[in-house]
Amino acid sequence: MILNLAHRGFSDEYPENTILAFEKAKEAGFDGIELDVQLSRDGELVVIHDEELKRVTGEPGFVWDYTLEELKQMKVLESCACAVQRIPTLREYFEEIYPSEMITNIELKTSWNEYRGIEEKVLALIDEFDVREKIWISSFNHFSALRFKRLSPNIKCGLLEESRMVGMAEYAQGLNMDFLHPVYYTVTERYAQEALMRGLEIHAWTVNEGEEAHRLERMGVQAVIGNRPVVR
Repeated sequence: MILNLAHRGFSDEYPENTILAFEKAKEAGFDGIELDVQLSRDGELVVIHDEELKRVTGEPGFVWDYTLEELKQMKVLESCACAVQRIPTLREYFEEIYPSEMITNIELKTSWNEYRGIEEKVLALIDEFDVREKIWISSFNHFSALRFKRLSPNIKCGLLEESRMVGMAEYAQGLNMDFLHPVYYTVTERYAQEALMRGLEIHAWTVNEGEEAHRLERMGVQAVIGNRPVVR
């Protein structure tokens, strides 16, 4: 059965990438959680999607402009009538979610800022919590995904893509990747066949409708990532 991962937590109803959204995703029965990781100015792993802080917190500047202590003073803008939420660290996420059987897809947000050393920091925390078998790593920065794969060949890694790229399956296979993360509407029968033929899994995003999830499942897609539960 196709897996259903919560995109930035249960972000359809709760503030994205917050401990509350992660807790609610676990309660809602998602198979796993997708989240985004960056580094604060003092090198701490923080969970936040945008490099710019304005949309998520209303504050100016970029994630890398602030220390963890400064980021913790910011409020995540509300999307529900709930308690004030703060930007969590990856450590806080692991402490909240594990032990459990949930998969965690960590997207390395290294496209705007390379965040040198982020791959090593993420791997060290994964090993501290002993959750290698429950982790997927993905990135739009394919150099970053490749660096992680070389650090830890036994952790599943994959490439994010937002538009159709000729020869993507062959390219990913050449980098020893385990999966592709395409935006859902680019997945065709031919795309799926080429990926599966090369031993690659397909995890599609952002899928918020059950009908679309079932269409993808019929083509062999192994997981969908969405803002709300769509697979039962």
